[in-house]
Amino acid sequence: MSTSYDNSYRSSIFTTQNIILLNMGWGVLALLYFLLFSAKVPGADGSESRAEWYVIGTNIFEALAYLSAGILCLRNWRSPQIVSGRNVWLAIGIGMLSYFLGGIFFGYTEIVLKPEDLDVSIGDVFFVVTYLFLGAGMVLAAAHRRINLERWQWLIVLAIAVFGSLLAWWISLQQAKSLDLLGTILSWFYVVSDVAILIIATTLLLAFWGGRVAQSWRMIAAAAFSLYIADMWFNYATNSIPNYQSGEILEVFWVWSGVLFSMGATLEYDTSLSRSRRERGRKRA
Repeated sequence: MSTSYDNSYRSSIFTTQNIILLNMGWGVLALLYFLLFSAKVPGADGSESRAEWYVIGTNIFEALAYLSAGILCLRNWRSPQIVSGRNVWLAIGIGMLSYFLGGIFFGYTEIVLKPEDLDVSIGDVFFVVTYLFLGAGMVLAAAHRRINLERWQWLIVLAIAVFGSLLAWWISLQQAKSLDLLGTILSWFYVVSDVAILIIATTLLLAFWGGRVAQSWRMIAAAAFSLYIADMWFNYATNSIPNYQSGEILEVFWVWSGVLFSMGATLEYDTSLSRSRRERGRKRA
């Protein structure tokens, strides 16, 4: 009796609608937080900087968004009914959890250790893992569904690829400070990975368009776009703005990326379960 009540209570709370609303609320709260509290305040030495509590808050918003995304993606992996393939969501889930850990280490390095030069940190190890698994998950999704785009759709993919590559190239040329070898390699790895994921996400969005999982992959594509915007801004800011301190408004796209990955995983889970119920109903009939 108690077990049945607990399961019913949990399912009534963690419905698709509630999870979507919670993620949307988290994204709106993050935007308001960035807008209201991101202003720099003068310090004792006359220099301006953001309050430490504000930077901690931005890290919390980002960390919880990616932690949620990782958990929901792994929920999809555990479901045998999932439409896009369990391995797809396992790879994306590992990527999300890696980004969560990378953000924790990066935030600790920036806020607690406060090094003069933050070109490379332990968090970069997890960020690299994120891109590898996220890219692998999207490639698996493409392999799971035969890509057969029309000519105008390929033109859209080409246009986004060219625009994304040119913007990344221009930002890289704006670099004002020199990096060591490892920093340079990581910087280019992130740039190439961002563009590649942007292209794959666009291709998947068009391939799934109008299908039974179209909504979920629209969210995933939007998440990839958000990740690209935040990464491009941070790459430009850290390499071109002297003594850049994180917390600018465009970094909210990192939070939104995690939120959108969460929403995409939730919609995929709901669609897969609905499809499974319909198939069972037809078999009984």
